[in-house]
Amino acid sequence: MNSEITKRSGGQVLVDALRIHGVDRVFGVPGESYLAVLDAFHDAEKAIEFVICRQEGGAAYMAEAYGKLTGKPGICFVTRGPGATNASVGVHTAFQDSTPMILFIGQVARDQMEREAFQEIDYRRMFGQMAKWVVEIEDAARIPELISQAFHRAVNGRPGPVVIALPEDMLTDVVEVADTPAYSRVEIYAGEPQLEELRSLLAKAERPLAIVGGGGWTQQAIDDLETFAEAFDLPVAASFRCQDMFDNTHRNYAGDLGLAAGQKLIRHVKDCDLLISIGARLGEMTTGAYTLIDIPVPKQTLVHIHSGAEELGRVYHATLAINASPAGFLSQAAKLKPASAPAWTEWTRAAHADYLENLKHPQTPGDVQMGDVMAWLRKHLKSDAILTMGAGNYTAWAHRFYQYRTFRSQLGPTNGSMGYGVPAAVAAKITAPERTVVAFAGDGCFLMNGQELATAMQYDARVIFLVINNGMYGTIRMHQERNYPGRVSGTRLTNPDFASLARSYGLHGETVEKTEDFMGAFERCEASGKPGLIEVRIDPEALTVKQTLTEIREQAIAQGK
Repeated sequence: MNSEITKRSGGQVLVDALRIHGVDRVFGVPGESYLAVLDAFHDAEKAIEFVICRQEGGAAYMAEAYGKLTGKPGICFVTRGPGATNASVGVHTAFQDSTPMILFIGQVARDQMEREAFQEIDYRRMFGQMAKWVVEIEDAARIPELISQAFHRAVNGRPGPVVIALPEDMLTDVVEVADTPAYSRVEIYAGEPQLEELRSLLAKAERPLAIVGGGGWTQQAIDDLETFAEAFDLPVAASFRCQDMFDNTHRNYAGDLGLAAGQKLIRHVKDCDLLISIGARLGEMTTGAYTLIDIPVPKQTLVHIHSGAEELGRVYHATLAINASPAGFLSQAAKLKPASAPAWTEWTRAAHADYLENLKHPQTPGDVQMGDVMAWLRKHLKSDAILTMGAGNYTAWAHRFYQYRTFRSQLGPTNGSMGYGVPAAVAAKITAPERTVVAFAGDGCFLMNGQELATAMQYDARVIFLVINNGMYGTIRMHQERNYPGRVSGTRLTNPDFASLARSYGLHGETVEKTEDFMGAFERCEASGKPGLIEVRIDPEALTVKQTLTEIREQAIAQGK
């Protein structure tokens, strides 16, 4: 912290503030609207790495992935107008994923505002419902104060994104201002009467079930969750794309709720008499479009623990609502002990057995069996390997048939955003170079941010990218066939040779058209000493894990659609 008040430009004050708050890496695309900040980064390059990205959407995804992986705010810098609109996809992802993130946007000079100047946008209006807080810094002397507020807002309560607009001329103003101390994280704890009520509800339960998810988790919270679950022998299910919050090989793991949820797990949710949600909002994807839990009063006794007070009672009226962070609550829950041995041991063992049964993969059309590929990856990858993914039917393979054993080994957007997997993997590998990182992408998903292969090469991020190619926007085609069978429109894709494209960037590239060729291709990527890409060509008929394209169409026709 700068104890002496010296004259500095706004750009220098800002970069000094980032250093004080522990920022070691930022992601961005340069722009003339924040040249003064770029100049200040030059003097801080040993402390803060500026990762140069190829498109602002990719940069924002990288910052979001960094925030998700580390728990610290992911930092992204973009220029005004088009830069900000491109980056908005990462802000929306961070908001729905409860990920701490700060997006800095260069802004027009203050004397040009309200004239629709070149690339001018009012970011407070643009991001108003998409971020936790949006601020425009009009006085360089307030930079330390407002940056401190931004970090505190991003990490505390329900974590999320903050957007900060930086007028170009403000950044060149020279001011004398003191720095603030580094931000502090504030955990929220349950009250003793709430813990007593939880004990009472557990004592009365016959079929309890815990659901975990959301943001604000730490490794200690994960350890405390395991202690709590083991003490009460609770079956634990993960909310959508939060499978890495409980060891999937643990005997209490019941599976994940989302697109690949097993039918028996869905039955368990409906049949349980005590539902304990820790950190999860219980949103649309986790609750099967709000069908698993009755609104507004669930038939299950609901205990809802969440760090955002606004989430409690938003959709569901809980029997016991606890405004607490996952880490705060679980540090207390880990100390609870049952008065007697839990009476639901068979219920918990059955839930885990059903999860293991759901791991068995079906035979699908074509020469590439993704189930066999996933079974091999389960055995081959180390427990701390990180899998990233965007959105599309291909993600069902990574959701249902991989076992996540380590905290922060799954990076996927809960807002179902395409194009996330590639940049997220690059950010993950740069941040944790010692861990294996595998990016899953469909052919449509990959090309939304495939240009970030250049970033992977530039920073030697040795990700292995898997492009699952079926020549279509698969999820939309699935819905199309279910609702308008045989009337294909807007979903066919003509793709490049992805392996050749990867090689043109300098990566190791492979093409797989048979299951037995995948293992060797993957091992050659690992041994190549650089990023690698494997294009996996699958049969278009293998549209979903459960049904072929033709079966979906024929079923719809039989139903008179």
